Amino acid sequence: MTRLITLLLIATLTLSVNGQTADEIIKKIDDNMSAESRIIESSMTIHGRRNSRTITSVSYTIGTEKSFTEYLSPAREKGTKMLKLDEQLWTYYPANDRIVQISGHMLRQSVMGSDLSYEDMMDDRRLQDNYEAELETTDTVDGRKVFVLKLTAKVDNIAYYSRKLWVDEAYFLPVKEELYAKSGQLLKRTVLSDFKQIKGRWYPMKFNFKDVLKQGEGTDWEITSIQFDEKIPDYLLTKAALRQ
Repeated sequence: MTRLITLLLIATLTLSVNGQTADEIIKKIDDNMSAESRIIESSMTIHGRRNSRTITSVSYTIGTEKSFTEYLSPAREKGTKMLKLDEQLWTYYPANDRIVQISGHMLRQSVMGSDLSYEDMMDDRRLQDNYEAELETTDTVDGRKVFVLKLTAKVDNIAYYSRKLWVDEAYFLPVKEELYAKSGQLLKRTVLSDFKQIKGRWYPMKFNFKDVLKQGEGTDWEITSIQFDEKIPDYLLTKAALRQ
C-alpha cells in the first residue's frame, strides 16, 4: 500500500506542479521565445583554448522557417551571410564570392569555431511541436524556484533526442538546459540569463553554449538589440540577397 501511495504521488507530481502541467509550461516557453518576426543584433564570443574572439551580427527571422544573418565584424568575417529557407541553408563567403549549401553531415559542423552547430542555428521550431514533456519536480537555481522538465523527441528529424530543462517559475524561461543523444550521452549544456520583458514577453538576453565534447569555456552569445513583430522586407529572405 505504501508503495502504491508513493507511485500515485509521483504520478501527480509528474502531471502538475503548482497547478502547472508540463504541456502548459512548454507552451509558455514557446510563447515567450517564438514570434511572427525577430530582428536581433548580437555579439558571439568564442572562448578557445588559447584566446577568445568576438563576432557581431544582425539576424532577421520570420516564423520558424526563414532567417537571414549577416556578420558585421571582425574584418575576417565581415560580409559572411547565412540564409535559411525551410530545411535548406546557404552560406555566402565574400572572400571568394561563393555560395555554399550546408546539408547532410555538414550541418553538424561548428559555426565559425563556436560551440553551436549549423543544426543548432537552423532549428527554431516550437518545443511543443517536437517533444513530449514530463514534469519531474521543482528545484532552486541561484535562489529562484524552477520547474524541472524532461523532454523526449516525438519527431525523427531532430538534433537532440532528449532535453532536460530547468524553467524559472516566474519567467517561464529555461535558466539552463542539457541536450542528449538517443544513447543518453550528454552533448551540450546551455545557460540562459539576463531576462528582460519586451512587448509583454520575457526573453533571455545572454546565453552560454557549451559543447561538452570540446575543450574550452564555451561560447557566449549576447543580444544587444531585439525587435519583435517588425516588418521584414521579402527580398532580404532570398538567395539574391546573399550577394548584395
